[in-house]
Amino acid sequence: MEGKIYLNDNWFFNDCFKDEMINTEYDFTKNEEVRIPHTVKETPLHYFDEHEYQKEAAYFRQVYIPVEWKGKDILLTFEGVLHSCIVYVNGNAIGGHQCGYTSFRIRLNDCVNYGRDNVIVVYANSREDQNIPPFGFVIDYMTYGGIYRDVYIEVKNRAHIEDVFVSADMDGNIRMSVSATDDAKGLALESTVLSLIKKADGSFVSGEERLFVSEEYQPEDEKNEVIFNGKYENPLCWDTVSPVLYMMKTVLKDSGGNKVDEKNVRFGFRSAEFKADGFYLNGEKFKIRGLNRHQNYAYVGYAMPKNPQRNDVKILKEELGVNAVRTSHYPQSHYFLDACDEMGLLVFTELPGWQHIGDEEWKDRAVENVKDMVLQYRNHTSIILWGVRINESVDDDEFYLRTNEAAHDLDPTRQTGGVRCYKKSNLLEDVYTYNDFIHSGDNRGCDKKSSVTSDINKGYLITEYMGHMFPTKAFDWEEHRLEDALRHARVLNDVASNEDIAGSFGWCMFDYNTHKDFGSGDRICYHGVTDMFRNPKTAAYVYAEMQDEIPVLELSSSMDIGEHPGCNRKETFIFTNADSVKMYKNDCFIKEYRHDKSRFSDLYHAPIKIDDYIGDSLEKEENMPKAKAKDIKDILNEVAQFGLYKMTKASKIKAAKMMLFHHMRMNEAIDLYNKYIGDWGTGATKYRFEAIKDGRVVKEIVKTPMTKVSLEIKADHKNLKEENSYDVSSVRIRATDENGNLLNYFNEPLILSCEGKISIIGPKVISLSGGMGGTYVKTMKESGEGRLIVKDAYGNTMGKIDYSVEL
Repeated sequence: MEGKIYLNDNWFFNDCFKDEMINTEYDFTKNEEVRIPHTVKETPLHYFDEHEYQKEAAYFRQVYIPVEWKGKDILLTFEGVLHSCIVYVNGNAIGGHQCGYTSFRIRLNDCVNYGRDNVIVVYANSREDQNIPPFGFVIDYMTYGGIYRDVYIEVKNRAHIEDVFVSADMDGNIRMSVSATDDAKGLALESTVLSLIKKADGSFVSGEERLFVSEEYQPEDEKNEVIFNGKYENPLCWDTVSPVLYMMKTVLKDSGGNKVDEKNVRFGFRSAEFKADGFYLNGEKFKIRGLNRHQNYAYVGYAMPKNPQRNDVKILKEELGVNAVRTSHYPQSHYFLDACDEMGLLVFTELPGWQHIGDEEWKDRAVENVKDMVLQYRNHTSIILWGVRINESVDDDEFYLRTNEAAHDLDPTRQTGGVRCYKKSNLLEDVYTYNDFIHSGDNRGCDKKSSVTSDINKGYLITEYMGHMFPTKAFDWEEHRLEDALRHARVLNDVASNEDIAGSFGWCMFDYNTHKDFGSGDRICYHGVTDMFRNPKTAAYVYAEMQDEIPVLELSSSMDIGEHPGCNRKETFIFTNADSVKMYKNDCFIKEYRHDKSRFSDLYHAPIKIDDYIGDSLEKEENMPKAKAKDIKDILNEVAQFGLYKMTKASKIKAAKMMLFHHMRMNEAIDLYNKYIGDWGTGATKYRFEAIKDGRVVKEIVKTPMTKVSLEIKADHKNLKEENSYDVSSVRIRATDENGNLLNYFNEPLILSCEGKISIIGPKVISLSGGMGGTYVKTMKESGEGRLIVKDAYGNTMGKIDYSVEL
């Protein structure tokens, strides 16, 4: 029997485990019926106690085991149970696990009743006082609880393949290791490489086939592992632009040529190496530009199915324009990693933990976590580095020699790193991975490699920057949001200018719930370049403008001078990936801006400062001579940004010149300021910006005083389909004016409702924050149509999304 039998439906849940629940006589159906992924406690968006999800809970499910399965291997897999668990079948404890971030498998052969229903009970402990990673001290992220990843059964012949690991480099060299059960010894093994063709809907079909291995399975060591090496001529390489994937189809056959088992593994041909002078992908020097990602979502924590996981990869790659992600601080969903493989996003993944190192029992568990991580994730081509050190922990050579050795033993093809926040730390890994928080606004963006590590002959990678150094909320005032963006740009610019820095991962992709010891007191760390619903803050556009696929044009300002102290604009920046941006004021051309004038000279598509609000208007409208107009324009533009009392010496000299030689009176200067800068007492000022790419306008922004509020409501997908479990659509909501500009201070309540075959995850009444928010819509085991309706506090319908649901 091939394939997985998913057991994600028909579970029952009680948030308080009792010993009596193990008994076969216990009526578990009186508990709440749930579907997997499941969280033990839905939480508010913020202001809640982290103890709410720390429970010793119970899950129950009935499974019928056919008589036909007798004599087979029946394998039950849990992809993720937070954080330790014991599994009971028919009242007997048959296995468990002590890590919430890796999977485990249990053989059911000898503990089930064939031809009858069998009861599975899972004791799930999500308390944070356990002596297992990441627990033991404070943790800067919430850890949640529940069976939050897939559960499934596989039924196999006693002779079957247990694991296939494929690695392949840019030259077509393939290394494949195969392990199988004892009963498989002496059977024929045949492996074929299939090219995969990606269809328009994102699915794959197989193309050309080439035989790789055909010989008898005869392992010679106790691991039952056989290693095959071979060459694939003229492969198409996997990279971040063209993530070409292949499939290794491995079949076990009996003496009659009949298939006994089959295992398919996707892989890509790629070479990834950190060297002393940087990172190389397929032999070419490559600057890593990434963000850190937690795996949590509003309300349900970690418990999200396939599509929200994949959507995060799409946001990272397409909207934020990064080429890499660090799965901080633990292995994350295979759905997320699958999407990284398919979309071409490099991955640095690491063992669970945060700063604390426990006792010997704790360390032993951490070493096992490394082994599980490598074994379970090593077929993801996107992974380029294993993190084998507890994030930001102190040196512990004996411990980290073990974790490093475990990773290299199970995967000799990848390098290791270990994230630290200490300079000159003992380097036992292959790459010095360092959290560099030196930038504080008015200093350098990052440290030199040589000042951080003495191991200059090894690779060096910055794994965190920003974050707690400048927390930024979507509803912070404009200058704070801009400074956040500029700090990201300064770090990225300095990383780009240092050739021996392999790249960097910013902290972080989105805001996240955290413990009382961290964040802003409301249980949120506002460290993301997006909010918790993945709506972009200003800093997001620093990253977005570095990609070329989606046109980007954003402004750091609403152009309302009253937002700023003294009505002085300070700095305003354009974020764009266009060749140039034309600026108009009241439909009069002011200036065309280009990236080559940016202060961030080493960034691709760097932010551009606006330095002119007047253009040649003084010459045209006031009939001023060119030289006089230039001097007055320079004065007015400077005063507009920094105020009258902060004029530079040069502007003061020009002002004196206007009074002495041109006899300009103060009231004349005030009239010019009000007309061209202050906009007081005149008609509404209209600013228009046109992004020009290859000679044509690809995007436009219009800034005028708002007269109407609208809601921009976007779903990541509207055709919902239940596959292994329920489907979820991620919905992002933004309040905008009539020109589509975000209304940052529109924090009003919205009322959500559903019709048809869908339901809402989380509250039905929400408030926007910084003009943005979101919700999630999920399927309910029924096919048909559904509709999400969004109303304001007065009951007016502001928008809707129509869905189709397929089972």
